[in-house]
Amino acid sequence: MSQQLMGVVEKATMKSEVPHFEIGDTVDVHTRILEGDKERTQIFTGTVIARSGSGSREMFTVRRIVAGEGVERKFPLHSPRIAQIEVKRSSVVRRAKLYFLRDRVGKAVRLKERRRY
Repeated sequence: MSQQLMGVVEKATMKSEVPHFEIGDTVDVHTRILEGDKERTQIFTGTVIARSGSGSREMFTVRRIVAGEGVERKFPLHSPRIAQIEVKRSSVVRRAKLYFLRDRVGKAVRLKERRRY
């Protein structure tokens, strides 16, 4: 009974259309930011290094390099604060989590691009 109730509550909070992206993809995450009474959209571009959770609790981690320093952000996939997720490029990866990229610097961070036909 409680599982069915949780399912109904989760369905109400989930987005209907979520873009398909995988680990290793380079994405643009458009985030709505409130500043006072104004709202603007900020774009965070980076590589998806992890996905975790399921249902309405699903999260994904995006990593990028800013001024020589690695920056990671975790986003809830079904958050109303996320306006849009654009996939810029896909990469060939053989792992579910790309935490090894944290130790790499420079060209070693690059991933091989996946070709789409």
